[in-house]
Amino acid sequence: MRRLELTYAQVGATRDDPLPSGYGHVFRDARVGSGRPAFEAAADGLFRWQMHRNAGLSVAAGAARVAPGVDVTLRLAWLRIPCRVVYTVQERDRRGFAYGTLPGHPEQGEEAFMLELTPAGDVRFRIRAFSRPASLLARAGGPLTRVAQQLATSRYVTAIRQLTRP
Repeated sequence: MRRLELTYAQVGATRDDPLPSGYGHVFRDARVGSGRPAFEAAADGLFRWQMHRNAGLSVAAGAARVAPGVDVTLRLAWLRIPCRVVYTVQERDRRGFAYGTLPGHPEQGEEAFMLELTPAGDVRFRIRAFSRPASLLARAGGPLTRVAQQLATSRYVTAIRQLTRP
């Protein structure tokens, strides 16, 4: 996949507001745990692709840990979902990454997963994404495609919440 180009022009745009126009947008902000140990466990699982596995996806990644430029192909049943990590954030109280779509992904766009340990000790998990259909299947799905994306987002939140528990 290394030779493949990302399928959208706004690389890194999940960092900023507003998200690019011409796409559907996803925003999710959930409290998933409490305290430094929960934050560290969630961040470790996020960077080891465990969130995706816990959400029911199979993961074939170019590296065991998330890093800029790492390609990953996620699979759900017969659906192939190729992506490339476009940036990471590794601060004391904020960690996460974003990946963008590669050719063969049913959508085109970017999704960011960010964990934050607040001053009050809450572990927050934020998902920001912009996407639009890229495949015939995604276009034919119409509103069902957005419902599927919301379901996937909910599964990611549940998966991260699991990672914060001892």
